[in-house]
Amino acid sequence: MTQHFTEAASDETVNARIGPHTERRLAEVMSSLVTHLHAFAKDIQLTQAEWDAAIDFLTRTGQLCSAERQEFVLLSDELGLSMLVDAINNRRPAGATENTVLGPFHVDGAPVLEMGSDICLDGKGERCLFEGAILDLHGNPVEGARLDVWSDNADGFYDVQQPDVQPKWNNRGRFITGADGYYHFHGAKPTSYPIPDDGPVGALLSQLGRHPYRPAHMHFIITASGYQTVTTHTFVDGDTYLKSDAVFGVKQSLIAPIERLTGTDTQWRSRFNFVLIPA
Repeated sequence: MTQHFTEAASDETVNARIGPHTERRLAEVMSSLVTHLHAFAKDIQLTQAEWDAAIDFLTRTGQLCSAERQEFVLLSDELGLSMLVDAINNRRPAGATENTVLGPFHVDGAPVLEMGSDICLDGKGERCLFEGAILDLHGNPVEGARLDVWSDNADGFYDVQQPDVQPKWNNRGRFITGADGYYHFHGAKPTSYPIPDDGPVGALLSQLGRHPYRPAHMHFIITASGYQTVTTHTFVDGDTYLKSDAVFGVKQSLIAPIERLTGTDTQWRSRFNFVLIPA
């Protein structure tokens, strides 16, 4: 065992100090982290100034975190790590609806509404009908599936971002399917919007030549007895940012067709079926 630190055996020296009674998974995770972190520093020949800048960046990131804002999650999103962790933990067979990131704006306890209700309470934007079915892998309808849905308003903000401007529960609601598995509700046609970019994570995005925008989407959490929970979005087909989502949340299978309607006070219709797998 190497007892004294050397550049060549740096990770081995650090990992050798992990105690024999350390919880197994913790030891596994930390050993791998040290190995990869030291390899990274050696690979790019990290300078002292760059190390100082990284410490300052992480310090400012932590200082910006609060109950309303999680800058470290934003950093994880920007680096694609959030999507990778989600993908690793939600592998599903072909045909099943894919997961994507939860996002920071979900709120528990949204009101349960009658199927077909309008979740847009501020009256802004163009009205859209969201409809489809909740199915199993064999195409059978899932009765009693619970849909928790939410989106931004026509100005690109969620209600929790503007508590003194938007009505509470604006563009949020929960619905329960009947025997046919069919769901339908109205809301504002979602719009693309920027992630918070006024902090260190936003500055890093700019330095990397990347924009902060997410393509327009509707959030869904779908739960049903005996089935795996699906946390996902449906993305508005044709959106400018589908191929450059700032948090890498877009999957091809989640892009939902949207069609313009005429002769009705509902301007758009988006149809999408969700396919669940057994828990």
